[in-house]
This record gives sequence, structure tokens and C-alpha cells, in this order.
Amino acid sequence: MMGLMPSEETRTMTPPTVRSSAAHDTGKAGGASTRAWTMRLLVLGIVLSALNLRPAITSLGALLEEVRDGLGMSGSVAGLLTSVPPLCFAVFGVMAPRLARRFGAGAVVCAGMVAIATGLLIRPYAGGTVGFLAGSALALMGIAVSNVLMPVIVKHWFPDRVGSMTGLYSMALALGTALAAAVTVPLTDTLGGSWQTGLALWAGLAVAAVLPWLPFVRGRVTPPGAEQAATGRLGDVSAGDTSARERGEAAPTQASAPAEHARVEVPRLRMARSRTAWALAVFFGLQATAAYITMGWMAQIFRDAGVPAGTAGLLLAVTMVMGVPLAFVIPRLATRLPHQGPIVLALGVCGLVGYAGLYLAPAAGAWAWAVLLGVANCAFPLALTMVGMRARTGPGVAQLSAFAQSTGYLISIPGPLLVGVLYQHSGGWGLPIALMSALMIPQMVVGFLAGRDRTVEDEAAR
Repeated sequence: MMGLMPSEETRTMTPPTVRSSAAHDTGKAGGASTRAWTMRLLVLGIVLSALNLRPAITSLGALLEEVRDGLGMSGSVAGLLTSVPPLCFAVFGVMAPRLARRFGAGAVVCAGMVAIATGLLIRPYAGGTVGFLAGSALALMGIAVSNVLMPVIVKHWFPDRVGSMTGLYSMALALGTALAAAVTVPLTDTLGGSWQTGLALWAGLAVAAVLPWLPFVRGRVTPPGAEQAATGRLGDVSAGDTSARERGEAAPTQASAPAEHARVEVPRLRMARSRTAWALAVFFGLQATAAYITMGWMAQIFRDAGVPAGTAGLLLAVTMVMGVPLAFVIPRLATRLPHQGPIVLALGVCGLVGYAGLYLAPAAGAWAWAVLLGVANCAFPLALTMVGMRARTGPGVAQLSAFAQSTGYLISIPGPLLVGVLYQHSGGWGLPIALMSALMIPQMVVGFLAGRDRTVEDEAAR
């Protein structure tokens, strides 16, 4: 995995420390070695963090019936439970830039992994629905801040590889999502059949993700520009390096930067004035609605159609695992196109066909519908890629990421809850599936608008 890092990326990065002009060759070699080690450690941290951003949700989806029985939940309360992820992402995601400004982006992501591990460990044993919701909220808080900061970290460490690094991150996210969906039920059976154990075991993966971020917390390495991006500030060298690359010019060096201009203010953008930001936020919200309905309810749809629980979990895993190859291909393709709208439309058509099949023959064509809905769910890595493309600067990406994700997750809150209510009161899946299909149409429209070749700096600057 470390071999994925091309050497040219390292050469374009701003060194993490300023060295004297009298440094010896051995010192330069040591600095290059340190930078290479830092880059590899960062890639490992990104991948492990991404693996942890969905198991809290899909492991619950695989065992939702057992959790409902164990806690005495109605369908409406279960719908509320599946709405908790977007609610937490909206509330806590908006706090991520402020937290990163104060503590550093690496420290915030590390704390997020700690919160995920703690929440996953305590929620099955907290006692009752309220305790379960509280533990889930703690884990989801950690996921929320990491969701927002990942595009920022990618933009600053890998400015010339936004597509490929977003693809790698999205692949790891999809792999973690699919892994939790596929193995939670069989592991639960192997460990004695207790749903509490089946949910709590995912805390171990989150503990592993804490380790690569510890050097960033302790200050041994400092991501160039990552923390400044969260504050809306960039050093002259980092900002100059980015703008120079855009013009095809040579980047300035640390030594040539005037001391009195070591930091410059980057104006905050008024995202509410940007049509592109709103289109991206609504697109993000509608694709998140579809994703959380799928993760929370699809296994139950198959189980109600007569599919065994273990097979239903595998079908959900197939849906999620489709994101592993496509999450790498789609961002790379998107960065090569002037307009990402055609990709949005293609994914939407797959979703509509999948929903139609889920309504007409949920068991007979289960594997085909799982594949098609998995393709449709790849709107998520496309949305992340467009966040990086619709802003020219690191601060712009940070502000757009926070706006699009927080607003988008607010938009997505009612969807899973409404599905639970419709399911309980209609006694079947006809109305919920009709709702999912109807929401796909505006998702395609706003995604097409968000894919236009323009940037928020041109629309949202004061």
C-alpha cells in the first residue's frame, strides 16, 4: 500500500521543518527520510481511519432485528436509530474546522478514532435504548469530524493527487463498510450468538486506527497546511506553492519566503451565496439519504422477503463492496472530466433500476439489485471528489467540505426515519421503496449542477 505514493508527490510537498541554509548533505538526507516516513505514516492513518467510518452503521444494519428484539424497539424507533448517523454528522461535522484550528487536524482525527472505539465498546452494554443511542452518538461524533477533515488533509498533503488519494480513502471506506456487513452475523454466531458481542468487536479496529495519528498529536510531525486549512490561514510558502503549480511555475522555497509575510489571512467564504456550494450540499444530502437507508434497512428488506439473515448480510456487503473498485475509478475519472454530470446521471440510473427490482422481485433478483444499488452508492466518493474540485485553495476546500457535509447530513436526517415510519404503518416495503426512487430524481438534477466546472471562490467571496 505504501508503494502507491509516487516520489513526485513528496517532492511537491512543503518540508515539515525549516532547515538552515548551512545544513549538511546528511541533514538533507535525514530530512528527506523523515518526510518519506511522514507521508507513509499519513497514508496508513488515512486508510485505517477510512476503514472505521462505516462499521458502526453497517454492523448495526446486519443485526437490526436482533437489536430491536433485545431493546424492545418499534419500527419507528428503529427508524430514529437509523437517522442518528446523519444527525450526528450534521451537528458535529460543522465543528471540525474549529476543533482543527485549535488542536490540529491530526489531533482531531486521532480523537475521533478514540471516540469511535469508546462508543462502539460501550453502546451494546449501556442498557436500554437511550444508552444505546448515546453510545452510538459518541462513535458517530468521531466519524463526523473525521469525515470533514479527510478531504482537507488530502488536499494539502497530496494537492496533485486529489483524485487518486480520494479514491484510496474511498476504497478503504467502502471496504470497511462491506466487511462489517459481511462478517458481523457469522462472527456473532461464532462468538456465541450475542448481538452485544457482535457489535462491540468493531471497537478493536478503531483502536488500531488511533496509533498512526499519535505522532501528529504529540507534535513530532506537522502536516504542512493541514491545520492552517482548517483555520482559513495558509503560510505564504504553501499558498504560493499551490498557486504556482496551478500556473505551471516553479514553487518558492522556504528560504526565499520573507519572514514578515510568513502568514497571510485568507478571507472566509460565504458559502450560502454560492449556487455550486448549495448544489453540492443538496447532492451530498440526497446521496447520504440513499446510503443510510440502504445501510440501515436493506438487509431487513431482504430478510422480510424470505432471505436468510446471513445471506441478507452478504447482500448488504455486496452493495457496500462495489465501492471498493469504483471508489478508486470514479474519482480518477471525475478529475479528468470538465463536467462530472454524466457520472451523476449514470449512477442515478443504476439506483432507479435497483429500486425497481427491489420492489418487483426482492428475493429472485437479490444479487443483481445489490450490485446495482452498490454502484449507485458510489455517489459518495464522487461527492468527495467534487468537494476537492469545486474549490481552488485549501481553506476553500475546508469551508466547502464543512458546509456541504453539515448541510447535506441535515437534509438526510428525515429519510431513514420516514422509511421506518412508512414500513411500520404500511406493513410492507412498497411505500418506502417508492420514496427511495422518488428521491433519486432530484439527486440526479442537483448532482448534474454541482458537476459544472466552476469554483466556490468565484461565487462566495465577500
